[in-house]
Amino acid sequence: MATHKNTGTADENAGNEPATGAGRAVGSDDYALSRVPRDKRLGFWTMLLQWLAQSGSISQFTLGATIGVGMTFGDAFLAFTLGAVILEVVIFAIGLAGMREGLATPLLTRWAGFGRNGSALVSLVISVSLVGWFGVQNTIFGDSVSALVGGPSWLWCVAAGVGITVLVIFGFRYMAVFAKIVTPLFFAMVAWSVTDALSDHSLSELINSPAPGETIPLAVAATAIAGGFMTGAIVSPEMTRYNRRGSHVFLQSASSMILSEYIVGLTGVLLGHMVGSGQVSQIVLSTSGVFGVLVVLMSTAKINDWNLYGSSLGVVNFFQVVFGKRLHRGAVTIALGIAGTLLSAVGMMTHFTEFLSVLGVAIPPVGGIIVAEYWVVRRMRAPLDATREAGTLPASSPTWVPMSLVIWAAAFCVGKFYDGGIPALNSLLTAFVLYCALGLAGWIRTYGTTALDDTTEPTPAATGTAPVGAP
Repeated sequence: MATHKNTGTADENAGNEPATGAGRAVGSDDYALSRVPRDKRLGFWTMLLQWLAQSGSISQFTLGATIGVGMTFGDAFLAFTLGAVILEVVIFAIGLAGMREGLATPLLTRWAGFGRNGSALVSLVISVSLVGWFGVQNTIFGDSVSALVGGPSWLWCVAAGVGITVLVIFGFRYMAVFAKIVTPLFFAMVAWSVTDALSDHSLSELINSPAPGETIPLAVAATAIAGGFMTGAIVSPEMTRYNRRGSHVFLQSASSMILSEYIVGLTGVLLGHMVGSGQVSQIVLSTSGVFGVLVVLMSTAKINDWNLYGSSLGVVNFFQVVFGKRLHRGAVTIALGIAGTLLSAVGMMTHFTEFLSVLGVAIPPVGGIIVAEYWVVRRMRAPLDATREAGTLPASSPTWVPMSLVIWAAAFCVGKFYDGGIPALNSLLTAFVLYCALGLAGWIRTYGTTALDDTTEPTPAATGTAPVGAP
C-alpha cells in the first residue's frame, strides 16, 4: 500500500503509480488517491472539448424530441432553461471544489462532510451506479448497432466494451485526445444531417406549431432534463480536478449546458414537432451513411467512458479505506470493464435499470452535503486549506461523521417518496439545508481521526470531537 509523504514528488508519484511494480504496467493511475499537481493540469481548450464531448449524443436529441412532442417550443425552452440552470449551479458548486483541491469526489468527501469511512460508502454507491450505467449504455450501444448494420448485439457490446475499457485504462489524457477527435466530427455531422432534414420545412412554422402529442407538464420535462444528468453533476470533480482556474470550470460547464440543452435539446424539439414522435435518431443516422454511424458510435463511447472512469476512482478509494489495499486504477478499470461488458453482452444490465434509478436519487444528497460543508459550514476543510498550496494531502481525516449519514438517508427518503418537484433536486436540497442547519448549530460532530497510512486513533482528537459548527 502506498503512503502519502509531505513532499510534492512523493505525492505526485502516489498519484501516478502505486508502489507495486506490476501496477506500473497497467495504464495510468491518474492521481486516484492524491491531488492532481498544478503542473499536470490541462489547458482551457483541451478541457473545453472534454466538456463539450458530454453534450454530443443522439440520446439528447431524442430527449428533446420527446419533450417537443408534448410541449410547444416556448414551453420546451423554459423547461430546458430550468434544467440547465439547476445543473450548472450544482456542477459549478461541486466542480469548483474539485478544481481547488485537485481531488475527485470519492476522495474529496473525506474532508467534505463524510469522513474516511463515510467516503467508502459514497465510493461504493457511486461506483456501482456508474459501472451499472456503463453496462446499460453498452447494451443500448450494441442493440443500436445491430439494428443499423446487422450482426449479433452481444458482439457489438463486447467490441464497444473492450474499446472503451482500453481507452479508460490509459486515463484522462488519452480520453482528452479522443474527445478532440470525436467532438468536432460529431457536431459537424449532426449539423449537416439536421440542416438537411429541416431544409424542406419552415423553421418559423415548426417553432410556432402546437405540441403534436399529449401535453407534458413543465415540472415533468424539467425533471427529465435535470434529473437525467444529476449524477454526472455530482461527480464533476473527476473532470474539474484537471482544471487550472475556477473561471474555466464555469465557462466550460456553461458552454456544455448551452450546447447540450439549447442547441442539441431544442433542435430535438424541432425534430419532434416535424415528425410528431420522439424517435428521431434515424433522421440523424439515415442521412449520414456509414461514416455518420461511426461518428455517432464514437461519440456515444466518449460519453460512456466517463461512467467507467468515475467508477474506477470510486473503487480505488473504497478498497483503500475498507481493506487497506492500494489498487492501481488501471487494473481496477480492467476488472470493471470486463464485468460491465459481459453483463451487457448477455443482456443482464437491462434488468438493473430500476435499481440504478434508485441510486440516481441516492447520489444527489452527497452533492448537497459536499456543497454545504465545503462552502457554508467549512469546519472539516481546514486541513485541505493548510495543505493546498504544497499540493499534498492532509496527514489525517475524520474517521466518522454519523450525522452526515443520517442526513443522507433522510434526503434520500425525501427524493424517493415525495411526489412533488424533481426527485434528484429534492434530495440534494434536503441534504444541503439539513447539513447547513445542523452544522451551523453545532450538532454535526466528527468522531476519531485516521492517518493516511490507515492508523486509526481510537480516542478522538480535540479538533475531531468539537462540533462541526462550533466557533
